[in-house]
Amino acid sequence: MTDGQYVARIVDVPGSGLRLEPAEGSVRPDQPTEVNLLGMAVALALGAAGYQHHPETRDPELQTLDALLAGEAVMPWHHPERQGDEVLICEPGPAGFRCRIESAGGSED
Repeated sequence: MTDGQYVARIVDVPGSGLRLEPAEGSVRPDQPTEVNLLGMAVALALGAAGYQHHPETRDPELQTLDALLAGEAVMPWHHPERQGDEVLICEPGPAGFRCRIESAGGSED
């Protein structure tokens, strides 16, 4: 399993969804299975924090998990009541990744 946290600021892209902006020193996995596990953990954390799928459909050729984690793709998620900056924090563990969303002022979940 990848060592180190994946940390990214959640950036709203009006009318399209969100983009992750990885923090300096953030660790992205390079193995396909770990990328998929991190992608699922990100989706679970977003859903638990109240994010919903944006009506815009995903373009599977451009909006890949690798591109999302690298901060290069906008994904069709939005939060109807989001206010303020939020950060996604994912930590590796023996069974995959565990992610949570925190506001600039502290923990959200």
